[in-house]
Amino acid sequence: MSQLTKVVGQRIRNYRLQAGYSQEKTAERSGCHPTYIGQLERGEKNATIESIGKIAKALDVSLSALFENIDAQDADGSNIPQKCYELLLTKTRTEQEQIYRIILELDKYKGIRM
Repeated sequence: MSQLTKVVGQRIRNYRLQAGYSQEKTAERSGCHPTYIGQLERGEKNATIESIGKIAKALDVSLSALFENIDAQDADGSNIPQKCYELLLTKTRTEQEQIYRIILELDKYKGIRM
């Protein structure tokens, strides 16, 4: 499958875990089959917009949250901002806030050389 399919699937998984839902619970809330949810998360299936809409609603996230910043690329293709974003999605709200505070502290000292 395409990189887009894999990224969207990973985001669905991240939001599902963040919500504390199993694949079965997500399937129940969205009206999709649990196997289908797993296939989407692994990037094995290409979802319809309708399915993605149902899943987003079941997870209480916007469609735009599932697709934002997907096409941003660095010159070398590493896309560090996207990797950071994807990592943050795997964390709880409290962990996200702690990481943000750490980044702010690091940013204060970016001009200081050790």
